Amino acid sequence: MSRKKVVIMGAAGRDFHNFNTLFRDKNDYEVVAFTATQIPNIDGRRYPAELAGELYPQGIPIEPEDDLEAIIRANEVEEVWFSYSDVAHQYVMTAASRVMAAGAHFGVCSAERTMLKSTKPLVAITAVRTGVGKSQTTRYVSRILKDMGKRVVAIRHPMPYGDLAAQACQRFATYEDLDLHKCTIEEREEYEPHIDNGFIVYAGVDYEMILREAEKEADVILWDGGNNDMSFYKADLYLTLLDPHRAGHELSYYPGMVNLLLADLLIVNKMDTAPAEGVAEVIANAALYNPSATVVKCNSVITVDQPELVEGKNVLVVEDGPTLTHGGMEFGAGWFAAIQSGAASMVDAKPYAVGSIAKTFENYPNAGKILPAMGYGDEQVRELEETINATPADAVVEGTPIDLSRIIKVNKPVANVRYELEELEAGQIRAALLKVLG
Repeated sequence: MSRKKVVIMGAAGRDFHNFNTLFRDKNDYEVVAFTATQIPNIDGRRYPAELAGELYPQGIPIEPEDDLEAIIRANEVEEVWFSYSDVAHQYVMTAASRVMAAGAHFGVCSAERTMLKSTKPLVAITAVRTGVGKSQTTRYVSRILKDMGKRVVAIRHPMPYGDLAAQACQRFATYEDLDLHKCTIEEREEYEPHIDNGFIVYAGVDYEMILREAEKEADVILWDGGNNDMSFYKADLYLTLLDPHRAGHELSYYPGMVNLLLADLLIVNKMDTAPAEGVAEVIANAALYNPSATVVKCNSVITVDQPELVEGKNVLVVEDGPTLTHGGMEFGAGWFAAIQSGAASMVDAKPYAVGSIAKTFENYPNAGKILPAMGYGDEQVRELEETINATPADAVVEGTPIDLSRIIKVNKPVANVRYELEELEAGQIRAALLKVLG
């Protein structure tokens, strides 16, 4: 019997999970290629045979998404499955139109049918857009669970940008583990806060293997979602963050709206900085589309460790990269911190940007004067360091979740920004956790 030929459109994460849960070891399908986009330098690789299974002794090629139509026609592909996140609904349908015009069917994968079931209670934290505050919410929930006496293990959405076979199942408990696995800045931004709070975090490629390993040392599994992707696991409590700075995006971005519909708790974050009309809009949409969910209103409390480095000074603001790139934000916690701490001005890094950092500014003009902390590989980390050091500022306001000084050498003082979740009505999240954990 001939096997149905399939392409999976991805960005080194959800695509591999969809393959593992829906296509691996299925004799009636042949996945001829993954396509890749969003993340630099992730195409031109292969999904390795040791992860792909017996049906793929040579592995599966990972090709540029720009070549999608040619791949469909050359391989007589019948189905293409869209498998990445944080894109507008219009973007998804544009991809669908390309696929259909090339002669293949187009599909998106079910949330339910790609969710694995844990033997332990599982709490999922998701969002409708990148940069809403998942990391701070994960930290907040982790501390509540720790206070309850629970052993918490976090499982982070995948960021396998290196050797996929070596990254199949990764465990991080110390900074040395980050160095051992040669983590990028983007990975460190997600893993370091867990380590700082004394929690173990798993990530990688094979999320069945990862889940079973995490269960061995956890009372509760905490899914720490990436971008606005859906949880890879069936949740006993599903949290979704809404962003009133981007009101309306909860209805117009894929798969963020899926998270809106799946949520048990809808967290309206950044109440302290968002416009009132934005808050009203997201709350109205929550009530309209998921009236059974509990709405939790929260602030994102921003602090600076050395405000004296900022007050009256000309500062360079460095923010979390994905928030400014595919998250589309024009500001982040560092920007607010600079204003709150009385910075005289924010210095524009664009004239001093080099290499891929300059290219990032070209591709994402929404970043304005703010420097995205891009670091998907050693060369890009060096270019980030060079850009920071060349920018004539009195100090750096670092709005990333990590201490960049562990990775790069900066020739000016650094004020680190921290942001923590604060419930306006204290105890709502704890009460929800108690209901599912007993």
